[in-house]
Amino acid sequence: MTPSTTVHSPPRLYGRSGELAILETLSARLRQGDGGALVLTGLPGIGRTALLDRAAAAHRERGTGPVLSATAAPVEQRLPYSGLHALLCSAPGPLPLPPDRVLREGIGPAALLVLLRELGAQRPLLVCVDDAHAWDADSRAALGFAARRLGAGSRVAVVIGAGDETSFAGLPALRLGPLDDDAAAALLDRLTDTTGAADRVDPVVRGELLRAAAGNPRLLTGLTGRLSPDQLAGRTELPYPLPGGEDVLDAHAARLDGLPPDTRTLLLLAAAAQEHEPQGAGADAALLLRAATSAGLGPAALDLALLTPAGTAGALQRAGNRVHFSHPLLRRAVLHRASPHHRRAVHALLATLLTTAPGSAALGRVLRAGGATTPAGAPVLPALVQRACAAAGPDAGLADALEAAAVAPRPHAERAAALARAAMLSTDEVLRAARFAAAAEHTRLAGDAGRARALLARVGGRTPHGGAHHVRGLLALRDGPAADAREALLTAAGLLAPHDPRRTLDALMGAAEAAWAMGDALAYLDAMTRIPVPVPDRALAQYRDGMCAMLRGRIEEGHALLRLCLDSAARAHEPAALLRGGVAALVLGDVDAACRAGARALAAVRATGPDALLPQALEHLAYAELRAGRHARARAHALEGLHAARRTGQPNTASHLHAVLALTASVEDGTAACAGHADAALAGAGPHGLAQAATLATWALARADLAAGRCGEAAARLDPLVRPGPRRGHFAARMLAVPCFVEASVLAGRVERGGGAGPVTEAVAEFAVWTTCTTDPQAPAQLARCHALLAPPAEAAGRYEEALAHHDRAGGDFERARTQLLYGAWLRRRRRTREARGPLRDALVAFERCGARAWAGRASGELRAAGEAVDGPAAAGGADPLAVLTPQQQRIARCVAEGATNREVALRLSVSTRTVDHHLRNVFAALGVRSRTELARVLDR
Repeated sequence: MTPSTTVHSPPRLYGRSGELAILETLSARLRQGDGGALVLTGLPGIGRTALLDRAAAAHRERGTGPVLSATAAPVEQRLPYSGLHALLCSAPGPLPLPPDRVLREGIGPAALLVLLRELGAQRPLLVCVDDAHAWDADSRAALGFAARRLGAGSRVAVVIGAGDETSFAGLPALRLGPLDDDAAAALLDRLTDTTGAADRVDPVVRGELLRAAAGNPRLLTGLTGRLSPDQLAGRTELPYPLPGGEDVLDAHAARLDGLPPDTRTLLLLAAAAQEHEPQGAGADAALLLRAATSAGLGPAALDLALLTPAGTAGALQRAGNRVHFSHPLLRRAVLHRASPHHRRAVHALLATLLTTAPGSAALGRVLRAGGATTPAGAPVLPALVQRACAAAGPDAGLADALEAAAVAPRPHAERAAALARAAMLSTDEVLRAARFAAAAEHTRLAGDAGRARALLARVGGRTPHGGAHHVRGLLALRDGPAADAREALLTAAGLLAPHDPRRTLDALMGAAEAAWAMGDALAYLDAMTRIPVPVPDRALAQYRDGMCAMLRGRIEEGHALLRLCLDSAARAHEPAALLRGGVAALVLGDVDAACRAGARALAAVRATGPDALLPQALEHLAYAELRAGRHARARAHALEGLHAARRTGQPNTASHLHAVLALTASVEDGTAACAGHADAALAGAGPHGLAQAATLATWALARADLAAGRCGEAAARLDPLVRPGPRRGHFAARMLAVPCFVEASVLAGRVERGGGAGPVTEAVAEFAVWTTCTTDPQAPAQLARCHALLAPPAEAAGRYEEALAHHDRAGGDFERARTQLLYGAWLRRRRRTREARGPLRDALVAFERCGARAWAGRASGELRAAGEAVDGPAAAGGADPLAVLTPQQQRIARCVAEGATNREVALRLSVSTRTVDHHLRNVFAALGVRSRTELARVLDR
């Protein structure tokens, strides 16, 4: 029986693949006999030590050669050559120069270089030094001198970890940044998996841990390790602030300990002055100067600290009239290092200065009135926040004043911070819960969904709170299952109805929006009919009654009411009213009005907020432009909306925007780009029940198939969407896909002949009814095109001409070009090639004009088949291998190379299988290939 050997793999380093690759390159060069040096820089806890350990372990495991390694001891920083003594003591064997002698007598830089080269003469030597910035100056200078002179043939590599590269100028440096979101999340999974809690970590707790760690792996490890299983699972409220990682904050603060006392005071003032500012806004430089002067700092110290980065060791950076910390953890470290008494004194000073600022005399009146009223003085809220930070314990009067001052026109982020402070100062549990819920609402509106959920977790669940359910439902509407959002918002409406009509209305509108996203018309009607009658907002009442009338089949009444709502929206300035106007316009089919309303809504959101509404404004505008055929504009707005949705934590909105981008790609970019966006849309739409996004994404995939000539696949995708059944598409979007379904079915040969009813004829009949209910200018032309596709030969030409006449009145290059393409292809199949060239040529030009590259390729193929030469893009890297083939042979060759059978090629090109067989034999002979596989290889070159 042989003994088993356990191999321990090193722990995975998350988010450091690039850095590991650079270290591996250095190691590979060392094994080949060429040395070098690398300085790893970064803030404490960022991962320098882990990378150095990995490099040393890899060198030892390979048996490449010896390793010298040392970590600086800050207490020895004033002891000359203590750093090199520690490094040489790590040698695996005797050295030509004893380490104790180095400590007693020192060693010159040149002598160290000679010593390192001697040690690497037999086998490659790796030198690893961590925290080298904390070494004594003599050791740093000698090591830097030697490292700069290592290169080809030296057989010595030096890897140095340091807080910055100033001590080792001239050496290659690699600065480590914070972990990205995915890497930090993967590390958190590993940390919690060691306790078996990975699957039980509450999403809110997870978000708070990742937010507090700011991408610092050691801090994330410390924070996670201090939480109990109940806290990780969300069963117990999290402590505030989160404990753990004090060693990381101490290490950050230690970097600043050597600064003069006045500079450290200035840093504390700058850290405290950001408490009343939105996250990332920095501190007001004028306030900071006044506070520093009041604290007794001299002008020379201020100039040095604020005008030169070296004055604060790079901790502060000035941008215009704002002062920022170079990293958020530095600010937290400064506050952490200061004593509670010192912190409260600084906040009290700032509160006094803000109270005495111009226009702040109203602050005293607010406090004397107990917070009953809020004057318009701008400095009121910042001064109150600073007073709250200076408070030693609960203060009901100050909490009331904060709540009273946290109103418009202050930004939502500032109001949220003030309300959270008010909640922490409150002793009454009901008031505390209400203030945390209000803070969560404003945080959501400010675009910080993760922080809003964390504030909701502090509301508590002993008694139902309508405000909390309201915010929870609105958050779920953007990043959770739509059905859950609807139920939460209906619950919130019931709880809020007796005392808060505004939020009740908001909750019911949110529940209706969730039902719309789900594709549940009855649930939408249920939510809309719960809106009280009469509604104070007349335009909203018209919108409610008009939408209900449309869904109940009272089309004329619905049109009249929605037209009134749209007219009212033309005079509105509030983003929500403008967005409703855009929806009303789309339901009416007035796509131009929808574009105008969407553009005005976007402008209003950009001007006045809230930030949380920006992704929706961009989504509505992009969809309206898509419906209007303005694909390039739709793509631009959808891409911007996608970035905004990711930034504000709204994956459901991102799914809808991916669906819009898939539809634009089905026109402009073809199958690959369309599939990428469609897959992203469906990945979010499936788990969250977003029927509208799923319908649009599926339609996009089918339209891309049509552009590529894969008509059978397109028909198979669309068949369940347009027919009755459990897989039926969204009630407001499925009719839009019917023209594509009819085209795909006819070209794929899936239409019933002999006049009998079937899925295609039933879909056309339903589309005809829908056309009478909409003012969409393209609908009559699309209906005529559907009739042309299904018409007998004697009537088809007239139907196509009818469709083109409708297009002339409606405008829109893309849809007209599609009709011309189908008309020209029909003429060519009827052997009327001369007549076919006109509409095919017009279709090609129109597709090129509107950027529909995929469709232009299909039109080019039809035009070549009609006998007209068409210029195409040259093959990359040389002549086109298909140049020796006729246009029809080229089309067949491309289809076969994609994997299509002869029958499928025949259906795509509207020819017989015998014709395909004949042309394919000639293709093989002309290209010198013997199989379909060889043909595919030739086309891939």
